Amino acid sequence: MSAIFRRELQSYFKGPLGYIYLAIIFFFGGMYLQYQVGSVQTNEISTIFSNMFSIVLFTTPLLTMRLMSEDNRQKTDQALLTAPVSLGGIIWGKFLAAFMLFFIGICSTFVYFIVLSAMSSPDWTMFAGNFVGMLLLGAALIAIGLFLSAMTESQMIAAISAFAVMFLVMMLDSIAAILPTQLSFLSAAIAALSFMTPYNDFTSGILDASNIVYFISVAVVFNYFAIRVLEKKRWS
Repeated sequence: MSAIFRRELQSYFKGPLGYIYLAIIFFFGGMYLQYQVGSVQTNEISTIFSNMFSIVLFTTPLLTMRLMSEDNRQKTDQALLTAPVSLGGIIWGKFLAAFMLFFIGICSTFVYFIVLSAMSSPDWTMFAGNFVGMLLLGAALIAIGLFLSAMTESQMIAAISAFAVMFLVMMLDSIAAILPTQLSFLSAAIAALSFMTPYNDFTSGILDASNIVYFISVAVVFNYFAIRVLEKKRWS
């Protein structure tokens, strides 16, 4: 698994993809910080994390679109399937490589927090809740994107499908809210699948164990699905 992890992480920086992703994260994070300090003039780090929610949703497909689809297109997946590494090692190695790049990007929030802390005494508990929530959100989204990448040979299709699913995830609360009262049971089920509600708890500084378990479960389940896709290819 470590060899897969190193190969995938290095591949992000052998081309422009890794730099483009980090540039987008740093640009929008800096823009939100400037707005927070210059216009709103508050030191609430949770506002920056709340705004970063949509940026993370729309940029995560950049991390995941090539993870498996490129191997499928170039037929190098056959070499992976016959390599002395388990299917789980392949998927988790690729997942951890994408998650590491995501983590590097999110670490920029430490700088934002230090800047905002200069305006008043820092609230480390609030920052920790937001930071953990962002990491868990990223893990869940990366696992979804990796699974979708394993389903196709086209990076474009992988990116578009991941974007569509992540956009749907963002809209689940709105969908649940517009359903008629006769479908309240369905509305509750849809709302329970929403990423927005548990993430908002984190941005409020609430570290709820059920929210932590939810995001981790999503990551584990979709990585398991990706492993099953590889297993099907191995025997087909």
